[in-house]
Amino acid sequence: MNNQQKTILFWLGSVFGVVLIIFFAVSIKQKLNTATTTNTVTFSGEGKVLAKPDVAKLNFTILTQAATSKAAQDANSKKSNEVTAFLKTQGIEDKDVKTSGYNVSPQYVYSIRSDIQEAPRISGYQVTQNFHITIRDLDNTNKVLDGVVAAGVNQVDQLQFEIENPEALKADARGKAIADAKAKSKTLESQIGIRLGKIVNFQEDVGGYPSYDIKMMALEARGGGNAMPPSIPSGVNEITVSVTVTYQIK
Repeated sequence: MNNQQKTILFWLGSVFGVVLIIFFAVSIKQKLNTATTTNTVTFSGEGKVLAKPDVAKLNFTILTQAATSKAAQDANSKKSNEVTAFLKTQGIEDKDVKTSGYNVSPQYVYSIRSDIQEAPRISGYQVTQNFHITIRDLDNTNKVLDGVVAAGVNQVDQLQFEIENPEALKADARGKAIADAKAKSKTLESQIGIRLGKIVNFQEDVGGYPSYDIKMMALEARGGGNAMPPSIPSGVNEITVSVTVTYQIK
């Protein structure tokens, strides 16, 4: 074998060796990754925190109808001004009053005769204005509800009692949920004799904030003349955090 042949064999052997090293490296990494994703166990945990709400969020609607678009909008504006003026008397600031929707739509009349196909004609116009307000004095919630209906609100859609800045409470509930999941993992380790490694996945879900559908209550309060405002206690909010923690099994 001459020198040239020896050189070629040397380089071929070197290339083969490099390929073999890469193959083993990829194979080992794949096995480790497979172990990380398949040799796992997942634990769930739940944490709850109770707290009194500090704000109420109220959604309501002013709906007006008239023969012309302008007349309907003028009537809506009059009621809207009366409602916002009332809210100011209750100490609700401008920043806590928001128009969340405004719509002008024609109202149609359709022919009821089966033998004549007539195009529908416009009989008038309807204006719908939606409001979203924040009430910070919860003791005043009933009075505000009754007052806006008396001032011209046709429909009260939803009242929701909330905690305005719940992040600290969420963190507290999350800590309890994680501690719950970890306690379960320790129990399983001792029961079946396994060793848990690093956490390879974490998920959480936050719940809470009850709401009230008070549409009919509001309309009854208005239609009842001197009827007492509906009693709507704010109660206590429960912030719940659920977590799932996935561990690698060593």
